[in-house]
Amino acid sequence: MSRNLLKLSLLAVAIGMSAPAYAHEPHSPPGGWPEAGVFGTYDRAALQRGFQVYKQVCATCHSMKYLSYRDLSALGFNPAEVKAIAAEYQVTDGPNDQGEIYQRPARPSDGFVKPFANDAAARAANGGALPPDLSLMIKAREGHEDYVYSLLTGFGQTPENGETVAQGMNYNPYFPGHQIAMPAPLSENSVTYMDGTKATVEQEARDVTQFLAWASEPQMEVRKETGVKVILFLIVFAIVMYAVKRSVWKDLH
Repeated sequence: MSRNLLKLSLLAVAIGMSAPAYAHEPHSPPGGWPEAGVFGTYDRAALQRGFQVYKQVCATCHSMKYLSYRDLSALGFNPAEVKAIAAEYQVTDGPNDQGEIYQRPARPSDGFVKPFANDAAARAANGGALPPDLSLMIKAREGHEDYVYSLLTGFGQTPENGETVAQGMNYNPYFPGHQIAMPAPLSENSVTYMDGTKATVEQEARDVTQFLAWASEPQMEVRKETGVKVILFLIVFAIVMYAVKRSVWKDLH
């Protein structure tokens, strides 16, 4: 038994030594995240800007298979705006009365249209790399928002400690192994924000990260609100129960 335990320990050490490390720890942008903390909430303006970055930049490669267009109403878009956004995309439907499969404009009830028909097509278009779905990316990565923000702003740096970057790869000190197939997705003025916000790389990264945080947990605000109500109820309940106990036992010594 002890010999097997020793083997497992040595294997764990070997894996740990071979696993790529981060050159730098992921970090938050100045001011942190508005959704952080017990009373944190999503910034609707930032979410709308983040969706714009996803739509115009990220959606060319990355899907969000767990979102429907009607979910965008939670970002502050009205029904007409949601319908217009959905109608920009074509989806496959059918069969119709003639038994034919056809294309039609997407409806609010449709899921986000994927950029590629299948994984093989996605790999073929990206040099063999498969762009991950972003629906749960914030929850799926250690460091959550900090990691994604750091990754998006970490391109263009010089490799450290004599590291070499393989052909076709890009250096990023926040990615495990420091080499990533994805080139820098953001640049100055990648988008033109509808609200006039200046589109720096840091601003775009901050906004799209908040949008992805919402996508990963759209019910976060409801959860926090419910939790606060439950805590307040328990405090009041405890006070009432203590008063009842004092009343019931007051004549006993």
